Amino acid sequence: MDRALDHSPVCRQRWWWFSSWLPSWCPTSPSRLRKAEDRILQPLTQSFSRRHVSISNGNFIWTLIFNETQDTERSRVPVVLLHGFGGGVGLWVKNLAALELSGRTVYALDLLGFGRSSRPVAGGHAQEAEEQFVQSLEEWREAVGVELMILLGHDLGGFVSMAYALTHPHRVKNLILVEPWGFCERPEVQEFHCRIPMWMKALGKAMNPFNPLSLLRLAGPLGPLLLQTLRSDFKQKYSGVFEDNTVPDYLYHLNAQTPSGETAFKTMTVPYGWAQRPMMHRVGMLDPAIPISIICGSRSCIDGQSGQVIREMRPSSQTDIIVIRGAGHYVFADQSEDFNRVVLKICRDVNNGEKTEVEKNKERKEKRDEE
Repeated sequence: MDRALDHSPVCRQRWWWFSSWLPSWCPTSPSRLRKAEDRILQPLTQSFSRRHVSISNGNFIWTLIFNETQDTERSRVPVVLLHGFGGGVGLWVKNLAALELSGRTVYALDLLGFGRSSRPVAGGHAQEAEEQFVQSLEEWREAVGVELMILLGHDLGGFVSMAYALTHPHRVKNLILVEPWGFCERPEVQEFHCRIPMWMKALGKAMNPFNPLSLLRLAGPLGPLLLQTLRSDFKQKYSGVFEDNTVPDYLYHLNAQTPSGETAFKTMTVPYGWAQRPMMHRVGMLDPAIPISIICGSRSCIDGQSGQVIREMRPSSQTDIIVIRGAGHYVFADQSEDFNRVVLKICRDVNNGEKTEVEKNKERKEKRDEE
């Protein structure tokens, strides 16, 4: 049960030229998103808090916190969950209770520009947009007072997790990449495991100049129905928890508002959703002492070779690849019990409280300098 009063600050958003009519055209608002989030989190019986964590420039990161009292003891490295493109904290509803049982503090964040976090103007270039995500996560960490993290990211959250670990390696104890986006380069000849219908390719080409989810907002009052129709699979993924349209409704309100994070994502891509700055070019620069666990779904349409390539690029480092049978891209929802088991095992294997090699080397250097 949520034990914190929700005193959400008013987010002053900068709107695009068409935004003056967008709120009245789309049946959504920040208050409707809050109510949709309340509904999707209602099945959770554990005590948790949620609040906006202030960062620079008047922005804030919306945060769910489980086992918050454990954080003061510093006895266990906390787990930090970063959702994927178009997602939010509520999509972890099938995982949060199990992760809470680990005894660690568990944080679930809405990435900057998504969910109930601030929606500032996105950077104009791919590197700038990426750095915005990384900087906001570092400022959040400082504000919360976390020293080390087990960083778990899905899809876009996996890309941000890796980018953060490259920039702040001494803050990451363990990296868990769940169906990560943005690692491989766009191939010269695109060959996908899933066949894409011609009408979908044509629609994708026509919509390429626009943000990925523009159609959802342009549909106005028909937006909720459009999402329920095109992504009916989400209702099935969470059918064991909800019998109604709680999840599609939540997804609609997440993505029908100011497209800040969505614009940042668009800035970071080339046509058909490939990353402008593929992470595979930088994986070899990651601190070799940071273990990586890559969790994939056996039925996913996302490139499944990235994990093996990452492992080959880190021959002297721990890189584990876990494939969950019967799961697609949304592994944590498709096969939540198997996913929770895998993540809990990874967390148990973490040497709690022990410094990373980067921290040890830094301490040794400082000691030598003093001598």
